[in-house]
Amino acid sequence: MEFFRIKRDIPFMSYGKLTTAISLITFVLAVFFLVTKGLNYSVEFTGGTVMQVQYQQGADVNKIRTDLHKLNIGEIQVQAMGTTRDIMIRLPNKGSDHAAELSNKVMTVLKQGDPNVKLLQNDFIGPQVGEELITHGLAAIAMVCIGIIVYLAARFEWRFAVSAIIANMHDVVIILGCFALFQWEFSLTVLAGVLAVLGYSVNESVVVFDRIRENFRKPQMRDHTIPEVIDNAITQTMSRTIITHGSTEAMVLSMLIFGGAALHGFAMALTIGIVFGVYSSVLVASPLLMFFGLNRQNLVKERKKKEEAVV
Repeated sequence: MEFFRIKRDIPFMSYGKLTTAISLITFVLAVFFLVTKGLNYSVEFTGGTVMQVQYQQGADVNKIRTDLHKLNIGEIQVQAMGTTRDIMIRLPNKGSDHAAELSNKVMTVLKQGDPNVKLLQNDFIGPQVGEELITHGLAAIAMVCIGIIVYLAARFEWRFAVSAIIANMHDVVIILGCFALFQWEFSLTVLAGVLAVLGYSVNESVVVFDRIRENFRKPQMRDHTIPEVIDNAITQTMSRTIITHGSTEAMVLSMLIFGGAALHGFAMALTIGIVFGVYSSVLVASPLLMFFGLNRQNLVKERKKKEEAVV
């Protein structure tokens, strides 16, 4: 589907060195913030207390969050579970305070606003569980990357696989760097968003790579240079890219604006990932193909004539 058609090829590859340099700078900055500031892990990773309380009538989540913030026990997560009557509260580990003491402090504050509030569940998450989640999360990202490399190497060629994985890891590091810079909370939902971005970004890379391979095999493109073939492929997919990513970004922004605190981290990771995913697929992965020496012989193999059988 094309809502518009670009008649003249856009010379993306002529800016390849500039866009690659910009990507390298942003990548280095993201790594710098990750090393110096680090990620602000949520209760799932660091350990803490998870409480579930119930109100007889609908509760104001923002007011609860403001009241609990006065306890000065760190980052507290407050979210509604289906309805505003059932509220989940996540408390971080705070010094020598035990889980029971923290729960009592929270319930004291909540009862000041509504004496009828009830504590339904109170669970403690140990730091060891958080370490296991971090390990499993890193293992999941590594498995996804390996799967992407194997898939692209089998479908296209090793240059495409290496270029795509570098571009995709660029997106992941940028997302993590933004969370480290602004100290946004890194939770399991954010990790899910990062994994979703990996799949989403590689999909865009596959579309562009597939068109590049088709162009190399077209007779009318034989007289064109490698940059011209890649520029033509990217230009042909621009309409599809704008429609697909524009509609997806609109949906993600709606979650970011109206989804509340529960979806904020997930939507923020997707928002950043979609923008940089398009950028990396077009202006990072494609120039890397030229850097790795892509040519016609890599994709178009000469067919050997079959010898006629002698009767």
